[in-house]
Amino acid sequence: MNAEDAILAVLARRAAGATACPSEAARYLAGPQGDWRAQMDTVHSAVDALVQAGAITLSWKGVPMQKRRGPNRIARR
Repeated sequence: MNAEDAILAVLARRAAGATACPSEAARYLAGPQGDWRAQMDTVHSAVDALVQAGAITLSWKGVPMQKRRGPNRIARR
């Protein structure tokens, strides 16, 4: 599974309109015993690609973000 698939899988488990932290996708990608922090750069790149493709949106504390910077939450478009 690649990082984009992990992000979309995490979001598919959420209710419509719900958000997720990118670290949840990294944990999903790393598996139960994996080093999720080592996956964060890959997840961040995948988040950028999915935002550019229009597949997901970003926000922080309910405020929409156009691009990833600092803390953020991801949601299905």
